Amino acid sequence: MTKATDLRVKSDDQLGEELGNLKREAFNLRFQAATSQLEKPSRVREVRRDIARIKTLQAQRAAEAK
Repeated sequence: MTKATDLRVKSDDQLGEELGNLKREAFNLRFQAATSQLEKPSRVREVRRDIARIKTLQAQRAAEAK
C-alpha cells in the first residue's frame, strides 16, 4: 500500500492526530535546520508532503460530506 491508501483507511480523528504529530515534527526539523543539526534533510520534504496529503484528504472528505 502507498502512503495515500494508508491514510484513506484512517478515521478523521486519526488523521487529525497524525497531522498534529507531523506539524510538531516539521517544527522540530526546522529548528534543527536552523541550528545546523539536521541529520536527514530529505525528511523535511517528506513531512511537508505528508502534511499536504492529510490536508487534501480532509478537504475531500469535507467536500463529500456537504
